[in-house]
Amino acid sequence: MPRVIDTDERNRRVTEAAWRVLVREGIPALSVRKVAAEAGLPPSSLRYTFPTQASLRIRAYDMVVERLADRVASIAPGADWARAVLLELLPLDESRRLEMEITVVLGTAAMADGALRATHRTAHQAVRDLCERVVRALEVAPEDVRVETERLHAMVDGLALHMIRQGESEGTDWAVSVVDTHLANLERSPSPQAPALG
Repeated sequence: MPRVIDTDERNRRVTEAAWRVLVREGIPALSVRKVAAEAGLPPSSLRYTFPTQASLRIRAYDMVVERLADRVASIAPGADWARAVLLELLPLDESRRLEMEITVVLGTAAMADGALRATHRTAHQAVRDLCERVVRALEVAPEDVRVETERLHAMVDGLALHMIRQGESEGTDWAVSVVDTHLANLERSPSPQAPALG
């Protein structure tokens, strides 16, 4: 008798199958039939939850954001919190590399896909919000929060893109070193001074 799969587990399986198809074959290959085969499920079992390619693309992108949020939520507060958050944004292992590859594929597709554009904006904003939380946690001067957030966001996105473009066998220590240097510079930023009494 086949094992009964609950809805959450099935949806996770389907989404991970969609990720593999996207990375291996690209957007044009993402069909309900192909994803069902990759997940080892009959296509009919997907048609209600994922009736279209658009619904598969949106769910695949949403799961990247959800996994990132879950990992960040599990980071204990403390002196290393900011660094730990930034490292979660980088493809330092196989699963985060896959997530970043999906982000690039779907983020590029969103430029011409109105249905995916809102999901892309949500993902982009989620990363920016994490960068702002890091900047605020480091007690950067209030007037510098916006510009430092944008600088950090651009740096993290750039690092992640470079990392997935390099060979998988190449190291990632260089990227961690860039993050550490940037954090050290932010921590050395002068704190706002109280006005002198005259």
